[in-house]
Amino acid sequence: MSLLVKPEPFSQEFDRLFSRLFESSASGGGSAAQRWMPPMDLMEAEDHYVLRADLPGLSEDDVAIEVQDGALTISGERSAEHESKRGGWFRVERSFGRFSRSMTLPQGIAPDAVTAEFDRGVLTVRIPKPEERKPHRVAIHAGSANGARNGEGPQTIEGTANEQ
Repeated sequence: MSLLVKPEPFSQEFDRLFSRLFESSASGGGSAAQRWMPPMDLMEAEDHYVLRADLPGLSEDDVAIEVQDGALTISGERSAEHESKRGGWFRVERSFGRFSRSMTLPQGIAPDAVTAEFDRGVLTVRIPKPEERKPHRVAIHAGSANGARNGEGPQTIEGTANEQ
């Protein structure tokens, strides 16, 4: 069975650096809207996969999970909690905004079997593995050159066909 996501070293750091680079250039170097990408872990157990996402400050109503066309998508939004003040300044380090993470599922996953729970800011999604497809063995009967089976004469199949 293949992994759902292939881990790439430093992928989060590259995402963060490119996001900041493009945000800064798009806004002319000013303060750009921050993009939030929640961290996720994916583990494989014997009969299922477990995906955990840290979503601090969100509730289950703020998050949507969809399985469509062989992909699992988790999306939501965390609103900014600061207000701008006119005579002073303050520092905002916590990210906010909309997020969406998608991952390809192995073939054969039943969308109705995917379950999720949300506890203390951690979303846990359980994805049952598909049952392994076992080959169907076809029996081979000995026959003769004229189509007979096991010493019987040639067989005839009779029937009618109705056109509808």
